[in-house]
Amino acid sequence: MRSIWNGAISFGLVSIPIKLVNATENHSIHFRQIHLADGGRIRYRKVCELDEEEVAGGEIGKAYEDADGTMIPITDEDLAQLPLPTAKTIEIVAFVPADEIDPLQMDAAYYLSANGVPAAKPYTLLREALKRSNKVAVAKYALRGRERLGMLRVVDDVIAMHGLLWPDEIRAPEGVAPDSDVTVRDAELDLADALMDTLGEVDMDSLHDDYREAVEELIAAKASGEAVQPAESDDSGGGKVIDLIAALESSVRAAKKSRGEGDENEAENKGDMADVHPIKKTASGKTASGRTTKTAQKTAQQKSTPKSTGTKKSTSSPAKRTAQKQKKATAKSTSSASASSKSSSSAKKQTSTNARSTTKKKTAAPRKRASA
Repeated sequence: MRSIWNGAISFGLVSIPIKLVNATENHSIHFRQIHLADGGRIRYRKVCELDEEEVAGGEIGKAYEDADGTMIPITDEDLAQLPLPTAKTIEIVAFVPADEIDPLQMDAAYYLSANGVPAAKPYTLLREALKRSNKVAVAKYALRGRERLGMLRVVDDVIAMHGLLWPDEIRAPEGVAPDSDVTVRDAELDLADALMDTLGEVDMDSLHDDYREAVEELIAAKASGEAVQPAESDDSGGGKVIDLIAALESSVRAAKKSRGEGDENEAENKGDMADVHPIKKTASGKTASGRTTKTAQKTAQQKSTPKSTGTKKSTSSPAKRTAQKQKKATAKSTSSASASSKSSSSAKKQTSTNARSTTKKKTAAPRKRASA
């Protein structure tokens, strides 16, 4: 690998000549800008604003733009005269536990290679000291015209250096967290833990850039004149309000199924798992069933309240009580009318009986006189 910087590691009074090598590479696919009308390349030319002429790279220098727009020229000689002790040295300033380095500070990564045979011994000494202490070295170095912060650690049998951002370059996460207080239930945490356990671990070497592969296939198809088939859209239901518990349960089932564990446990877990149902809300805050959340809670409280064994109190409405009173009054009136009818009927029967008895007596009296 080609080195991008030569210098030395300053380790107390020990100096270790090293070469700096890039530890990472960018595999992104880069595109050129073209003129859509004829396919010609679009290039950028560096033009002076004063004379509107194109300027070659050897005629271009650096300048700092002041607040009022004034350009202050800064030459390479000016920068070379600055007191920069780390211009050719990686100066170790401290050894700290690795967990004291905030991952947000991580920047570019490099490998440090021993430069020459004499550097092998001190290089190995520093590497083994880092291994045994379980610490990392914090260092300062200069690269591409500025002083930087770095962290040295051991990767296999090589000392690697991570460029670090300065602490004042890390922005505070203000206004990023959710605005309102959110309560997470234990059941939701249990399902989240189950999902994490089901997904398990992954071999980092098996991960790859699917999008880059798709772009490469697209380029190859276009280059060979083949028809490009549009990719199927993946509708993941983004933007829908769903039941979190049901979504977690569904995710656990999907993860188990992808690992071949779903078929065995599906039957016994079917009764415990719930389907995912979107919760549709209207502007008035009512659910799709037409009941508000408060009404649903009130119904649930009434169902969960135990029935008392004492005398029941009437909870009927005033209209219902009035109807009941009218019903009782109608029943009483009907009963009175029935009793009156029965009494009248008895009186008629008694009158008829008396009339028959009187007629019999009158008829018997003439018969007696006739016999005399």
